[in-house]
Amino acid sequence: MTKLTVKAFFDRFPDDNVCLQHVMDLRYGRVRDCPKCGKATEFYPLTRRPAYSCKLCGHHIYPCAGTPFERTRTPLQSWFYAIYLFTTTRHGVPAKELQRQLGVTYKTAWRMGHEIRKYMGMVDGDGGLSGTVEVDETYVGGKEHGLKKEMGRPSALSKKTAVFGMVERGGDVMTRVVPECKTATLIPIIEDNVEKGTLINSDENKIYRNVRKLGYGHVTVNHSAGEYVRGPAYTNTIEGFWSHFKNSVRGTHKSISRKHMQKYLVEFEFRFNLRGPQAPSMFDRLIQAF
Repeated sequence: MTKLTVKAFFDRFPDDNVCLQHVMDLRYGRVRDCPKCGKATEFYPLTRRPAYSCKLCGHHIYPCAGTPFERTRTPLQSWFYAIYLFTTTRHGVPAKELQRQLGVTYKTAWRMGHEIRKYMGMVDGDGGLSGTVEVDETYVGGKEHGLKKEMGRPSALSKKTAVFGMVERGGDVMTRVVPECKTATLIPIIEDNVEKGTLINSDENKIYRNVRKLGYGHVTVNHSAGEYVRGPAYTNTIEGFWSHFKNSVRGTHKSISRKHMQKYLVEFEFRFNLRGPQAPSMFDRLIQAF
């Protein structure tokens, strides 16, 4: 499967009927056992409602039932195009951009964006990290002055959101918005999502000093001394993820409130975790999740 271009997208989904057929194919298939008559049959589309009818008994299936598409007034093709934008960008899609491209109100665009991010989180999932895992905590938003990372918290004036991330080398990234960066907050997240015996890579922060006692390997790099790589010991992957996320927030969204921070984090997790050969499957995976 190759990556969709804008032209290829509209060639594939020229109208709402084709989009509805795609939802039907993903959820039910064109040939299946009818839930009413119990016989294997074909379902054909109805002309005046978003439904398919059993060829044998006339039972109706509504492909969008139970999905965000069910009661929306926004055309199905517009939803598909918004999902297309989210799965082909590297830096995120602001509500203003959705408003401009879809011709909807800002309120509708904002709601659509958050709904898509929610389902990105459902597709992505969490946990099960193993092998070699890099961990790092950081702060997003606010101003730089007053920040005291080594103390595990920002100053009251910085208004930054504390976030924690873990990435398996060659595998998935996982993030969490946390109330503060302290041992009592971060270590339980590691224990819940990283398999015992995993080699943890971190900086010199004392937060992680007891991970060996919990059944993990542990190597560190001393950033305060200008050390960023020592053989296989480094945290460059997770720091690269943070750098990309922060640059995207500054360039695309300007700022994100703590209330919604996790939604934006899982959006970037989704694209990171489905990078490479899996990237062309992003669109259909997300449609299927809806």
